[in-house]
Amino acid sequence: MGCFITFEGPEGCGKTTQMKLLANCLAEKGSPVVLTREPGGCPIADKIREVLLDAANSGMVPLAELFLYAAARAQHVSEVITPALEAGKIVLCDRFTDATVAYQGHGRQLSLALIEQLNRLATGQVRPHLTILLDCPVEVGLGRALARIEATTGAKEERFEQESIQFHHRVRSGYLQLAAAEPDRFVVIDGNQDIMDVQAAITTAVLSRLAKG
Repeated sequence: MGCFITFEGPEGCGKTTQMKLLANCLAEKGSPVVLTREPGGCPIADKIREVLLDAANSGMVPLAELFLYAAARAQHVSEVITPALEAGKIVLCDRFTDATVAYQGHGRQLSLALIEQLNRLATGQVRPHLTILLDCPVEVGLGRALARIEATTGAKEERFEQESIQFHHRVRSGYLQLAAAEPDRFVVIDGNQDIMDVQAAITTAVLSRLAKG
């Protein structure tokens, strides 16, 4: 089996950039790497992503949102993640089940027990071996995220960025609670540091975990 590493964090924390930097580092060392993301990662899940992140769908009720995430995840795990892990590859995923707990559980304040059940159904036996949580102040992250969206020429995925500041504070708090509950799986890194400092911390953590097998 391969190694499954997820990247998590609030909006604008820098996880997408850091995941790509890590992928380049691992590829240079000869490791077979698969980059993917949630929601999305395969054609069917990408279509669901369009619905979930489109700000025009602001009327979506939280429960419908939760079910769409579960549906996209079930397809993604079956079509992309499981085959890659079985082939012995390192899978780097931009968000996974922890995001659902943080956003739909703590942010939307839906039942954590229900979310746990849906996550378990959607993923089967697939669990991250290591989760990199990039933490940063909510106001800093949102500022970065909104600047990125403004510079985007294609579809603007901004439905969550338009949520209240209180929502984003609940999301960040949820992530930190998850990390505190599973310190062996989570590595929390200050995403407010210089990009290269963050990259160095992530590379050290990942190479250490891979060396353990």
